[in-house]
Amino acid sequence: MACFFRREIAAQLSRIFGHKEDVFIPAISAIPVSKKQISPDFQLSVHSLVSDGLLLSDGDFKTKTELLARQIRPDNVIEEVIPSRGGIHFRINKILLAKTLLKQLHEDPQGFGVRSELFRGTHGKRTLVEFSSPNIAKKFHAGHLRSTIIGNFISNLKAALGNDVIRVNYLGDWGMQFGLLGAGYQRLGSQDKLRENPLQHLFDVYVHINREAENDETIQEDARQFFRLLEQGDEQSLLLWKQFRDITVEEYKRIYKRLGVHFDHYSGESFHQRMTQDLLQRLKDQGLLKVTEKGTGVVDISPAGDMSSYATVQRSDGTSLYITRDVAAALDRKKQYDFDDMIYVTDKSQENHFRQLFQILLAMQHPWAERCRHVPFGLVQGMSTRRGEVVFLEDVLDEARSRMLRNMSQSKTTKDLDDPEDTAEKVGVSALIVQDFKGPIKSDYKFDWDRVLQSQGDTGVFLQYTHARLCSLIRMQDGGEETSFDPQLLQDKRSILILQHMLRYDEVLSQCDQELQPRYLVSFLMTLCHLVASAHKELPVKGSPPAVAQARLHLFGGACTVLSNGMGILGITPVDKM
Repeated sequence: MACFFRREIAAQLSRIFGHKEDVFIPAISAIPVSKKQISPDFQLSVHSLVSDGLLLSDGDFKTKTELLARQIRPDNVIEEVIPSRGGIHFRINKILLAKTLLKQLHEDPQGFGVRSELFRGTHGKRTLVEFSSPNIAKKFHAGHLRSTIIGNFISNLKAALGNDVIRVNYLGDWGMQFGLLGAGYQRLGSQDKLRENPLQHLFDVYVHINREAENDETIQEDARQFFRLLEQGDEQSLLLWKQFRDITVEEYKRIYKRLGVHFDHYSGESFHQRMTQDLLQRLKDQGLLKVTEKGTGVVDISPAGDMSSYATVQRSDGTSLYITRDVAAALDRKKQYDFDDMIYVTDKSQENHFRQLFQILLAMQHPWAERCRHVPFGLVQGMSTRRGEVVFLEDVLDEARSRMLRNMSQSKTTKDLDDPEDTAEKVGVSALIVQDFKGPIKSDYKFDWDRVLQSQGDTGVFLQYTHARLCSLIRMQDGGEETSFDPQLLQDKRSILILQHMLRYDEVLSQCDQELQPRYLVSFLMTLCHLVASAHKELPVKGSPPAVAQARLHLFGGACTVLSNGMGILGITPVDKM
């Protein structure tokens, strides 16, 4: 990775300015590759030096840049120093680049990029990520798919960077909607149907009772009564609630397994509802709980303390709300896990909810709320199957697998596979993930099955195809990759472009970590695949002289490692044949 070269440039700047090398590292970055020509390798932002007070802001900027560039001496690492607009570019020794980069990839394949000095401050931190969080007896729809795969990506990224990650699935298993389901099941429920197809039956009951409740006030009253009994700990109501919850969790676990997603802890609003009365008392003791004319309990979160903005935390009948249980959950998690930061992944309609949640925690004198973060995402439009609108996430996964199987059976390049369905499943899931991750996650996007599953273009299928092709190339050499190779044989344009691109891997991961956005990693991996595809055509391994073949095998093997690691962080299981 780039650490060795960044450090060499920083050492020269340390000599010139008399500051420690670490001061200059943030201002040095690898330059994105250009398809037209081989670019310089690194750039120093002179603007950053000025804004950090390392360079005076007076005088002509161009003259300052040129003067600084003349003070940096070319050596056996830095071959050329080039003043440019806004900074200084560096060309480094390409033989040293090939030797250093591929040696790192060979000796520490899992640590490449993630053991960078850019992440020195993140190692050992504890991060709690709450994601997926479906509501019991409601559709596991595309919105939950987004929360699931985005939260999984964030968890994978944080874990790869050395964080202790706690993955929490906070189920929507409490509240008035559960009162409605309970009341509905008492009228319409069937234990036989519940055993046959549990989620579908609960969903059908919920839809039916919802429809009836629109014109029947007695149903609404029954729902309120059922929820009151739940909150009071009524044994029969709790037994029914527990049965619904257990059935749902088991069904969801099966679907999560297909997605390659796991959780350390299944929680839910129900776990924290018993804490809400203690919480309300604490708010009252702190002078934060106010009672409105309607009898509801509210917390003033206005900057001026004039009640121009407030959060409702208690209904007039004394029952708790979603936000009350979320505050209780946050306090309980801090006590139980002592996290350094906590991340919530939900759709963007809940932005105000989380803003209020964090403000209540701060008002309660919990400064760690500053390190709580909401990651909002947009809506998916047009995700439907041949059978019509999606009901469960499983419909989407089945559709992706069946379409991928059909595409693979029609492709002339498909290999004989031990388990075609398993391969189709993994490739189909990767297609769904990449389609979702290509743009800013807060944006809505239109789903298109044909575009998602294309093998050409920037799709998950293309990532998998490139990885499988590299694995096939390595297999064909029958384990012939030796530990030593001649880096002088990797000085052609195609090899240099791949090496330069892989230099940026740790910086791309850093940008993903700062913004919690997967699109930067997707873009990086797509570019890597295009560079590999071009190199594969022009740099044959088979039939080349042994020394040339060995060098190229190291290059393609290194690219395969970076591709596999990056796909793993995205939540994609790489296939080695397709």
